[in-house]
Amino acid sequence: QRKYWGSLIRSHKILGCYCQTELGHGSDVAALETTATLDKATDEFIINSPTVTSTKWWPGDLGRFTTHAACFAKLIIDGKPYGIHCFMVPLRDLNTFKHLPGVKTGDLGPKFGYTSKDNGYATFNNVRIPRDYMLMGLCSVDKEGNFEILRDLRVLYSTMLYIRTLISTSVSNFLQCALQIAIRYASCRRQFATI
Repeated sequence: QRKYWGSLIRSHKILGCYCQTELGHGSDVAALETTATLDKATDEFIINSPTVTSTKWWPGDLGRFTTHAACFAKLIIDGKPYGIHCFMVPLRDLNTFKHLPGVKTGDLGPKFGYTSKDNGYATFNNVRIPRDYMLMGLCSVDKEGNFEILRDLRVLYSTMLYIRTLISTSVSNFLQCALQIAIRYASCRRQFATI
């Protein structure tokens, strides 16, 4: 699977996004409602958005351009939940660029000061993906539904934590630029006409 996805990415046939945040839960990963239910008969996962609040909300590049999503969902095997895991979910046909059955995405519109980013939303209505589309570097699920933890699952959340840290550290750089502009303007601005 790694070679397959790698070849598609290198050939620029797929455009991906990180699809975690939901309308009702923000960054509360443990409370995500999107489900990935194993169907042993077909060896597939069924990705589903059971509620309005389970709508994936705000992922960058999701609204118009993304063909695939690294989608975080609650893993369910034989009716038992196994926590939040990541799944590669195709969103659009690579030839026609139309939505695949059960997938709905859209753009959230212009953002103040950040209009260049295509933030969007997504819902899934019983979207079927092969079982090996689950990212199994940290845990695995076999065809019989046996779940095995391979590494520390907290690594799944490291990307979001890194982004949050990056945002907080980059704010000081933007503030420094703003202050520099303000000081330069203040030093040469004339309030009143000179006599």
